[in-house]
Amino acid sequence: MTAVSRARSFDNAAAHYAASRPSYPPALLDVIEELMGSPLAGSRVADVGAGTGIATALLYERGAEVIGVEPGEGMAAQFRSALPGVPIVRGDGNALPLADGSRDLITYAQAWQWTDTDRSVPEALRVLSPGGALAVWWNTHALDVPWIAAQHERIARHCGVRPPAGTRLRDGEATRLAGLAGLRVARRQLRWSRTVPLDTHLANISSRSAFLVLDETRNRAFLTDERGRLRGIFPDEVVTETYVVDLLLARRP
Repeated sequence: MTAVSRARSFDNAAAHYAASRPSYPPALLDVIEELMGSPLAGSRVADVGAGTGIATALLYERGAEVIGVEPGEGMAAQFRSALPGVPIVRGDGNALPLADGSRDLITYAQAWQWTDTDRSVPEALRVLSPGGALAVWWNTHALDVPWIAAQHERIARHCGVRPPAGTRLRDGEATRLAGLAGLRVARRQLRWSRTVPLDTHLANISSRSAFLVLDETRNRAFLTDERGRLRGIFPDEVVTETYVVDLLLARRP
């Protein structure tokens, strides 16, 4: 299964994605403002790979002049429904449909891995204004929490993918793997949690691209087993998910 196929699999589950995926803590935007040295309010921002608008909504609420960029029609339709006052254009990070020097900040929330960094990094630098910033981040799972680590081992086996690493990358390695070597990059990691019904937790698992491309019968069986395990840990069927947001912010030279 190609990366493109996995990325486009979200279109068929856009409503599901919007309802179950976690957002990001307000402290993340505080850190972005700190690293930028300026407020988000009034900043010209492009949220690329915007999906259903989870991160875009936070930027908009901070007063940013934000536009979404999204390749998938299903995801873009959910975006328009959730954020009718925010413009969105079809496109992706490898060929941004934006003018040179037109944005103060370009963000990728949970989306940078779908780009070809040999193309997306020069594109971001082209679109950024002098002194502008590229911010990429992911909600990673707190694997020091035993039940989360065990669950992710099971998910990896089910999906036939490599289990998540138990240790976090050093800053330089994270920068290199993100294709940002050679730029001035700051990294921050923020731990946070959300508490959700068990159904929402399971829906979040099933909204991942590695799940969406698998056989539905096998997925249902996996989620049924997972429900039984989690009821033993959370008998009230309310799950506390713990994340670590991993942020890389690169400045345009």
